[in-house]
Amino acid sequence: MGGGVVRVGRAVLAGVLAVVVLLGCTAEPAADPSSPTAQPGTAGPSASASPVGTASPSPAAPALLRLAFAGDVHFTGRTLRLLDEPESAFGRIAPVLRDADLTLLNLETAVTGRGTPQPKRFHFRAPKSTYAALRAAGVDAASVANNHVLDYGPVGLRDTLDSAAAAKFPVFGAGPNADAAYAPWLTTVRGVRIAVLGMSQVHELSAQWKPTATRPGVAMAFDATRATAAVRAARSQADLVIVFMHWGIEGSSCPSGEMKTFASRMSRAGADIVLGTHAHTLLADGWLGRTYVHYGLGNFLWYGDSKSTDSGVLRLTVQGRTVVRNEFLPGTVSRTGQPVLVTGGARERIQDKIGAARRCTGLAAKRP
Repeated sequence: MGGGVVRVGRAVLAGVLAVVVLLGCTAEPAADPSSPTAQPGTAGPSASASPVGTASPSPAAPALLRLAFAGDVHFTGRTLRLLDEPESAFGRIAPVLRDADLTLLNLETAVTGRGTPQPKRFHFRAPKSTYAALRAAGVDAASVANNHVLDYGPVGLRDTLDSAAAAKFPVFGAGPNADAAYAPWLTTVRGVRIAVLGMSQVHELSAQWKPTATRPGVAMAFDATRATAAVRAARSQADLVIVFMHWGIEGSSCPSGEMKTFASRMSRAGADIVLGTHAHTLLADGWLGRTYVHYGLGNFLWYGDSKSTDSGVLRLTVQGRTVVRNEFLPGTVSRTGQPVLVTGGARERIQDKIGAARRCTGLAAKRP
């Protein structure tokens, strides 16, 4: 737990279960939307109770929140052995993840020992101790809206969700049906209500993996109407809306037209932050109107060879709905599969790479 301080959040576990989240802020109950005290600006004495000639107190400014985001994680191959000691599985990067009010990443695996491998090239699965490793590293919740959570079919997905529920670890972006898959994870941090949605824009097996009213699956960006409605619904429930995507062209540091179109759709629907993973290389960031967008965070804790070993942690400072500071801490995937931060020439090389990638984003360099 960040700094040994506990915070309690109200979470929707991909529509399955309310859970407890942690990391770096004062403990507080989740706001009840039906209660007047849950609405911004309603707390405190009424105007009639103020002494004559005394101005009513101004509403406090929204808290500054520190958010951390990282890329794709799984425990297989060389990284499986890291789960022999889950509390240290992420190695030296863990303090960076803990040093935030909220930390999110993409869990790129089914958590199961059962199921049937699907007709695809790569299959990833991991044991239940995955969730203990994530929690120990300071991760508060993980997206499972990706092209590997169903590697072992519906049985594997159900096991992933059930083991997350048993571990009381929040996951989002997939569920036992469409309503659950598109439901946001909801939490309250320092009095700020946050909604996080996960969606995939990976075409492989997307038709078979999309959820229905009776079939488990991954929330897909291809259903634009449903995706837009999900963000609008989240907007009505939260002060800050984050959309965590799985998208991109593997190996390409430039976003596709499909990515740009969807980011614009999410912005118009009310998303404050849109970011994602999947391309196995770093992409760049910027502003789409008032929405902060980061097109790709690369691999984070990774089992073997890939398009790139470049990695890192994205840190955002947010006040209200506004990203007031963005910082990317460059890193690399080490020989153990664990991410480590880099300095000197290695850091400069990654920063230059991201700078070049910004030219193809179509995003504004500064907030309007």
